[in-house]
Amino acid sequence: MAEKPGTDGFPDKSSYPGQQASGGQQTSGGKQTSGGKPGPGELKDAKGGGIPAGGDAVNRKGTLQEGIRLYKLKRWDVALAELQRVNSERFTPEDNAELAYYLGLCFTKLERYDDALLYLEQVVTSDQDILRIYQCRMTLAYIYVITRRSKMAEFELKRLANNGFESAQLYTTLAYAAWIQKHYRQSIDYYEKALDLDENNATALNGLGFVLVDADIDLIRGLRCCKKAVDLKPLNPAYLDSLGWAYFKCGELLEARTWLRRAMDAAPAQKEIKEHFRAVTGEM
Repeated sequence: MAEKPGTDGFPDKSSYPGQQASGGQQTSGGKQTSGGKPGPGELKDAKGGGIPAGGDAVNRKGTLQEGIRLYKLKRWDVALAELQRVNSERFTPEDNAELAYYLGLCFTKLERYDDALLYLEQVVTSDQDILRIYQCRMTLAYIYVITRRSKMAEFELKRLANNGFESAQLYTTLAYAAWIQKHYRQSIDYYEKALDLDENNATALNGLGFVLVDADIDLIRGLRCCKKAVDLKPLNPAYLDSLGWAYFKCGELLEARTWLRRAMDAAPAQKEIKEHFRAVTGEM
């Protein structure tokens, strides 16, 4: 199966060489106002109102830093609650962008996508930090793909590519969006671009292999790509499924059953894996 893009590749600014998350350094800045579109120094919450005020400057700074710390520990719900208590009344635009960014990421991790879009769109329309805008656009594209708004995902990703922000992750996400729309040749082109940048990118190898065999374009090459993906990440259920499906499409039923059984054991609730297993084995 083609693997859905993930958000692990864009967690925070520290993932970029020479870049560190600001941690919400507190200085004087714009104030919140009620109603209308948020301007510099102002954040809107998920219901359209201002972020609640409360606490002194030390507590505000500590709360933002604590929220970021909890996010990095993958405690998404606790981090979200912490960040929602931040008083942004005297935040600079930079601080507000940092807060909105982490709120958006927390909502994304908790699969509250509409709330995530609210905050991430604030960042891309008001922030001046090019790297953070890149990260937000990648996350927006991920949300659009997951929520089946593939054309919007393509818009975000092509905009990044046209601005020189090429990466294997960008092209694998574009490829997945194209595959959802059944644009198989385009999907293959994007996966190949990802592999041009990173020849051992397991996501691109798996995706390319799956599209090649599932669309009956090149079974032998597809099988080879799926094998390499499993060699790189032998416990990934999506890759095990792709390899089993590739063997099935190539007519090697014994191998197909073996690998699909491993995929089922690893992810028994995954719908597409169950469908492939049933198609090959006749078992439920």
